[in-house]
Amino acid sequence: MKLEIKPSYLKNKKYTAIYYDGDKKVRTIQFGLKGSTTFLDMGDKKLRDAYRARHRAVYNKAPPMSASRLSMEIIWGNSTDINKNIMAYKKKYGFI
Repeated sequence: MKLEIKPSYLKNKKYTAIYYDGDKKVRTIQFGLKGSTTFLDMGDKKLRDAYRARHRAVYNKAPPMSASRLSMEIIWGNSTDINKNIMAYKKKYGFI
């Protein structure tokens, strides 16, 4: 399965994740609140740690193909470089 991340077309979401099985689109997930400040924007580790603490319970129960996992690992990931976070997510769950 493959994954593509691009800016969302929805007015209130930041990103769209599109999962493909071969050439067939399997699932589309909108994630991230447009207009919000994130680790990608600020690089503030305290802000990131606070987000992770607040959302950990939901994240721990969420499947890999969910807005919760996408937000936690891509928007609030270990790097301020979105491309590094996307690659880490893809490698972790085999979406390459």
